[in-house]
Amino acid sequence: QVQLVESGGGLVQPGGSLRLSCSTSEDRFSLWSMGWYRQAPGSERQLVAFITSGNVYHYVNSVKGRSTISRDNAKKTAYLQIDSLKEEDTAVYYCYAHDHQLDQRHWGQGTQVTVSS
Repeated sequence: QVQLVESGGGLVQPGGSLRLSCSTSEDRFSLWSMGWYRQAPGSERQLVAFITSGNVYHYVNSVKGRSTISRDNAKKTAYLQIDSLKEEDTAVYYCYAHDHQLDQRHWGQGTQVTVSS
């Protein structure tokens, strides 16, 4: 079973930054699109950003201009950095992997990000 291990969440003050990581041991990592969704209390899970195997990336408007998604295929790890954090960024962030060839999606366990003073 594919495992995605997330890290990097926590409590951050408004205006601060954090970097989330999502790692796996799967050799197919370089073939996957990687991304993050987030889910705030009482809300649906929403896409934040993704990066394809060809390093094409996309950000939703709420984080565009203050976020960077990247990947290191040698380390089989994807990263999401968010700067200028706002209280509305508070959510559980879920890493996902999309294997387009096998038409499979895999999810991380989720990591809590709380932005508060």
